[in-house]
Amino acid sequence: MKSIRFGNITYLCASLLLALALAPAAFAQEANTTSSTSNSTASVASGQKLKLKGVVTRRDADTFVVQDQTGRTYTVLLNDRTSVKTKGGFFGGGTNYGVTAILRGLNLEVEGRGDGTNLVAEKVRFNDTDLRTARTVEANVTPVENRVGEAEGRIGQVEQNAQRLSGQLDELAAVSNAARGGAKAAQETADAAVAGVNATNDRISALDDYQAQNSQSIQFKVGSATLSPEAKQQLDTIAQQAGTAKGYVLQVSGFASSDGSTEANRRLSQRRAENVIRYLVENGNIPLRRIITPYGYGELQPVADNTTREGREQNRRVEVQVLVSRGLTQGSPVAASGNATPDTQP
Repeated sequence: MKSIRFGNITYLCASLLLALALAPAAFAQEANTTSSTSNSTASVASGQKLKLKGVVTRRDADTFVVQDQTGRTYTVLLNDRTSVKTKGGFFGGGTNYGVTAILRGLNLEVEGRGDGTNLVAEKVRFNDTDLRTARTVEANVTPVENRVGEAEGRIGQVEQNAQRLSGQLDELAAVSNAARGGAKAAQETADAAVAGVNATNDRISALDDYQAQNSQSIQFKVGSATLSPEAKQQLDTIAQQAGTAKGYVLQVSGFASSDGSTEANRRLSQRRAENVIRYLVENGNIPLRRIITPYGYGELQPVADNTTREGREQNRRVEVQVLVSRGLTQGSPVAASGNATPDTQP
């Protein structure tokens, strides 16, 4: 069947998946490091060859941190020569991936050599099942982490506003009791202050409610994951618009037409999504923390009829959505109260 339905995953499920993904698996290590203490950061001697098994606990632009079963952590460096792919079984092989497939919670194996402090990765290998688990965790946990951080900052501001408004209300009450005819004015001012507090509370409640501010469909040629000049112009526009938004994240999804095998189209759609993200990061200066893990849906979720040429052209695409927290886009409290092979057929 070429139809797969994905259900909504609750935050509770995401937390349970993260706990399972971070649970120690069976790890093995071929060489000793300069550190022998558990729960410590280990360094790798220059030129020392090391094979490491563990789980990714942190992910940065060109590095990631792996923790093994003894509790030691290693910083792993990535470069253009690093091979990232799934395990190929008895006869070798496996599917090649970009470095963006290395996510927090992913169980993997790393082979490389030390540079005196870190491990420079030559090979990174993992299972398809572990990759799917890590993607599910990342797609649900990262937006929650971002929203929590933003909410904490907003809550501190609300507390300060509440204290200031409390003092203002006390002063208004004294003026109302002392001045004749001032009761009505004091009541109106107090109502406006309460409305401001309510508006602020509404904004706090809406911080985890994301809405699409902009959406673009990037088209690709038959069997290609290469960005056209027109596609690059679209991505430049998205990067400019995202730069002026507050609390935004980018959701990138790749797709293909139904020509060719299902698995080949899935890999092609994944490469398309990863190329879009690479362009946004390198040319649009979009931080990686603002991008939800890309995913290639293959020929699933077509937007047009795959039996026609025009329909297949529309389905060879990457969709980029700029999602912004509704709580950050609302007006301030004061304003509120006063205002054959993949895609081989044309």
